[in-house]
Amino acid sequence: MSPAVITLTLTAAVLHATWNALLRSGKDRLWSVTVMSLVTAAAAVPLAVLLPIPAPASWSYIGSSAVLQLGYGILLAYAYGQGELGQVYPLIRGSVPLLVTLAGFLLAGQRLGRFALLGIALVSLGIVALGSDRSRPHAKTILLALATAGFVASYLTIDGLGVRLAGNAQSYVAWIFLCYGALQPLAFRLLRRTFTVDLRSAEARKAIAAGAVSLLSYGALVTALALGKLGPVSALRETSVVFSVLVGRLFLGERLTRRRLLACLAVASGAACIGSAS
Repeated sequence: MSPAVITLTLTAAVLHATWNALLRSGKDRLWSVTVMSLVTAAAAVPLAVLLPIPAPASWSYIGSSAVLQLGYGILLAYAYGQGELGQVYPLIRGSVPLLVTLAGFLLAGQRLGRFALLGIALVSLGIVALGSDRSRPHAKTILLALATAGFVASYLTIDGLGVRLAGNAQSYVAWIFLCYGALQPLAFRLLRRTFTVDLRSAEARKAIAAGAVSLLSYGALVTALALGKLGPVSALRETSVVFSVLVGRLFLGERLTRRRLLACLAVASGAACIGSAS
């Protein structure tokens, strides 16, 4: 990979861990996720207006992806309400490639090479190590994190199919952001009845910043994928798992034990192996 691709990918990884830290530090994480959805939807409006409308065959995928991302956002908010960033984030990020790979093997008969098997073993060991740490997450935290990973793996699979039918990848993503941005506030009102945003509050500014950082992270990753190869970029992107425990220690005051750091390194390495094998 070129230095530019490496820089972009690492930047995407740091930014992804950062917006998750901003979300984790919020007082009402479900509210923060909802504000973030409005930020990404607002950014998608110009693209939706200027770019061609996605092909009709892709709209069922757009709708399905938006619903799955709604589930992802809600579960992520509740998962961070139960566990620390350095616990929840590695569990989710490590489980996603694990679930996608296993689904490909069980449902599509895809063969698993040595790198994929090594990756599965490393991710599994890392997750077990996180679960056996002295400050180990509760069973509810682990279940929420795994359920969140299941939603991520599902919408990634849906998007992998739908984007090929849309005719324009940027337009496809823009309309997903718009649909998700409409669904998330509705879901919040169903759960909490009222939704208000005071732009003068620190929590609102933090949530808006998290939404902006998530967009920057996505943009850096997409640019890296356009300039480099999918496997290496995806593998390097998983360094966000390690960055998450460092960000959690520096900005959230979370414990950084040797076991947790080694577990996150195992998860990141395993996810990298799975990404390189794909």
